Amino acid sequence: MGRGPYAKSAARRAEILCAARDSFAERGYAASSLRDIAERAGTTHAVLQHHFAGKDELLMAVLAQRDADERAAGEREAEQTFGGLAAYLARLLRSHQEAPELMRLWAELAVAASRPDHPAHEYVVRRYELVRTRIAAAVTDAGELDSDSATTLVHALLNGLQIVWLLDPRLDIVTPLERFMALIGADGSEPVTS
Repeated sequence: MGRGPYAKSAARRAEILCAARDSFAERGYAASSLRDIAERAGTTHAVLQHHFAGKDELLMAVLAQRDADERAAGEREAEQTFGGLAAYLARLLRSHQEAPELMRLWAELAVAASRPDHPAHEYVVRRYELVRTRIAAAVTDAGELDSDSATTLVHALLNGLQIVWLLDPRLDIVTPLERFMALIGADGSEPVTS
């Protein structure tokens, strides 16, 4: 483990990110304050602002950390097959349901960042490309669909399922994902033809 001021600074930054994630998940972005986040992290408002210029920057860091954690978990868990990816994506949807405020923040940010002048535009575009690349790497044969179409549909389905679940949390969003994968034959089985 590292020593000195850098290690302490990195540890403090990690504590602040964890506190921000918890605050955003519990209270929502709008109701979370930098002072509350600093208190949760066991530090001062001034120290928090030394690491993060504002709440927007903190939100981006929380989402980037969540993405990095999910990517690392995906690399460990998901086989490079569509069936392996389908199982991983089902687990991912379930984990997102455990933090609906973060799911909501991402949905809101993704739409807002679709504008080229938005500060998070490039980050969101890069993230979408990474996800598409990851899905495409697992798609070798998706029944009658070509790889690009299957990738686009799976990506759109993931985003759409999360949005409809935010509107109605009683919905089961995992089963439709699993059935869609089986329907297109992307899990290595034959497509459903009824």
